[in-house]
Amino acid sequence: MASETLQIYEGEKALIDSQIATAKAYPRNMSKSIDNAIATVLRSTDIAESCVYTVPRGAKKISGPSINLAKIIMQFWGNFRSAARVVDIENRTLTSEAVAFDIETNVSVKIQVKRSIWGREGRFNDDMIVVTGNAANSIALRNAIFAVIPKVWVDQVYIAAQKKIIGDVSTEEKLMLARKKAIETLKDRYGITEKEILKAIGKAAAEFITKDDLITLAGIDTAIKEGDTTVDLAFRGKAPEEEKPKEDRLILTLTRCETIAQLESFKSQLKTNEQRVCYDECFAKLKEKEKK
Repeated sequence: MASETLQIYEGEKALIDSQIATAKAYPRNMSKSIDNAIATVLRSTDIAESCVYTVPRGAKKISGPSINLAKIIMQFWGNFRSAARVVDIENRTLTSEAVAFDIETNVSVKIQVKRSIWGREGRFNDDMIVVTGNAANSIALRNAIFAVIPKVWVDQVYIAAQKKIIGDVSTEEKLMLARKKAIETLKDRYGITEKEILKAIGKAAAEFITKDDLITLAGIDTAIKEGDTTVDLAFRGKAPEEEKPKEDRLILTLTRCETIAQLESFKSQLKTNEQRVCYDECFAKLKEKEKK
């Protein structure tokens, strides 16, 4: 086992050394990289819209460049490695970890993101946990990439995407058409009303929608697609209904068991899915503890 681990390590090290050598031989042209990323973003409005996101945080909204924009920039940036994976799944949350490594500058960042896997009906099923894990991976990867690639370069592509989203609104008639298209697209896609859309951006009527509001609506659309937010939270102000379970004395007892034998004495008392999950987690931890 030790020899296999060593071989994997040596193989990975050789690959990184090779990439570092390539990076030194063929350093990136940053201006060209960003020009190519901008050209890609400007190919269509759909691409540009996918490059921004907006999520509600209390009474405010947080906007920024999306994972799609991060991938576009990374593609042309070159001499760059990145990866994301779920590293831990607990009873109520999962943790995703992403790493971004600029081989040319030898700058590396590791970032973790937690997401809830608990809803009204209790713990998510396996399929929903996978979906939540994928969304967490995207968020962690986005944050890691943008922590490595300098903001000054990212902003150039981000601003180009925003301008593409707004389009030609040089006249009031063109601006009204852009407003109507944005509203109709969201209504059809998510089954929401015009009133709910206007409420999300704090407007009383469609004629008050500004250029910045068009970017915000596109960002909300992207955030929903990427799992950063939900339709209810974005347009109806409803947080996902997540009921905290009442204090379960058996679960508390299971977590305090110090041996497997002690834990197994409570096995016959397991009744709920939460109790069984807790039992399995405690068993695994005690088993690992015994090995040490």
